[in-house]
Amino acid sequence: MQSRGVARNSLGLSAVRSCLLLLFIHLSAPVEARRVRGGRAQTRRVQQQQQTPPPYRERVEGAESFPLDFTAVEGNMDNFVVQIKNLAQSLYPCSAQKLDQDMKLHFLKNVSVTCNDGSPAGYYIKESKGSKRWLLFLEGGWYCFDSQTCESRYETMRRLMSSTKWPLTRTGRGILSPQPEENPHWWNANMVFIPYCSSDVWSGATPKTDQSDYAFMGSLIIKEVVKELLTNGLENAKVLLLAGSSAGGTGVLLNVDQVAEQLETQGYTGVQVRGLADSGWFLDNKQYKFTDCLDTISCAPTEAIKRGIRYWGGLVPESCRQAHVGEEWNCFFGYKVYPTLKSPVFVAQWLFDEAQLTVDNIHLTGQPIHEGQWRYIQKLGQELRLTLRDVTAMFAPACLSHELITRADWTDIRVKGISLPRALHCWDRSLHHNLHINSSHSHVTPPVRGCLLQLIDSCPWPHCNPSCPTIRDQLTGQEMSVIQFLKHMGFDVQKMAQQQGMEPKKLLGMLNNGN
Repeated sequence: MQSRGVARNSLGLSAVRSCLLLLFIHLSAPVEARRVRGGRAQTRRVQQQQQTPPPYRERVEGAESFPLDFTAVEGNMDNFVVQIKNLAQSLYPCSAQKLDQDMKLHFLKNVSVTCNDGSPAGYYIKESKGSKRWLLFLEGGWYCFDSQTCESRYETMRRLMSSTKWPLTRTGRGILSPQPEENPHWWNANMVFIPYCSSDVWSGATPKTDQSDYAFMGSLIIKEVVKELLTNGLENAKVLLLAGSSAGGTGVLLNVDQVAEQLETQGYTGVQVRGLADSGWFLDNKQYKFTDCLDTISCAPTEAIKRGIRYWGGLVPESCRQAHVGEEWNCFFGYKVYPTLKSPVFVAQWLFDEAQLTVDNIHLTGQPIHEGQWRYIQKLGQELRLTLRDVTAMFAPACLSHELITRADWTDIRVKGISLPRALHCWDRSLHHNLHINSSHSHVTPPVRGCLLQLIDSCPWPHCNPSCPTIRDQLTGQEMSVIQFLKHMGFDVQKMAQQQGMEPKKLLGMLNNGN
């Protein structure tokens, strides 16, 4: 989005617009009046002061002395917006309403669409009046795949199966933040957070009955939220970004085409539907150590999804279903469903995802790992790179972590010197060039000058990227450098350098520099 667009959108915010009006009233009008009309302006001001209660007078005086630097408009739009927001909160009546930034809870009007336990599903929303961009975020949180695992989940993680104790508001972080310094390119969008309470990777369409203990309605929840929002401003949108992390990231891959089709069928062809899948690109690979499928954590992803899709009555995109008739479970794995999608999708994925390692039975418990585990971890990164080779827009740092886009520090992680917010901005620009291309593979976008869309680390070890999130020793809580972390995991610098045919000193330099 170009700076002019940012300016138009920011001024479109109703609260900021009203405060800008107050700004010119308070800063411009009194000064000019005093210059032109002299005593009459003085008289009116005295009369106003006599008629105005003390609290209001104090607020006005404070607002008039607020330092505002208009040169920031030319040099740094984000700083200008921050100044305007600070001014808005200091002025009356803006100081009375304090520009509420939290997302507020709304339960679905259609009470037949529910969480696992039959309680009403819902969503949190923070509207941004004047903005035609909408961000719908799908929460993550694993899954359960049979009565035993679901009963255990209900006892230990009830908020992921029931709405009975949801808070009334939520504060957005990362790409959901309304602060431009934390969220440079999406801060002024209409934000919608959809809590995960269906335990079905957002795929189910099965209500609770007398014969079943739980409902699995993840797919229907998304459809119902979109339906309600179409009477609350979404009908005027230009862009709808369906985003999600972990199970929510996989949910994006499973539902982005459904959302696009839903809008198109109802005549809203002007809304561009896109997907952002964060940490949901799982592999159906062989576990490091095979275990019986007794719980969610130790069960191999392939087996868990095979059981789950039957238990949930799970739905997958029609094009993917046709490509895998009788084996629809394949569509839960990113590299298999992505080629069948019509909507543009951006993939954000750690090369060494902690959730993937967990289901592969690699548990980093604070003890040095064995050489076999180390080789398995390296191989996992290599396999993940291969599955991403045909993805046209991606951000894949060589870090050991899980979930990215809702981290407050998400702007700090970089690949090839580029942050994820910047990469998403480039992706937005590339899609503007692709608006008139109507093809079954419309996520194939032309390059835009100065923008890289395929950002993936080439270094082969966890945390060989120096911008990776801070690592802490799981036993002591102490922060570790990259070298300390690798040694902690059993990484033998001398041996690895010998295998690579280089001096240990050179290898250490490469690790520290992220090459």
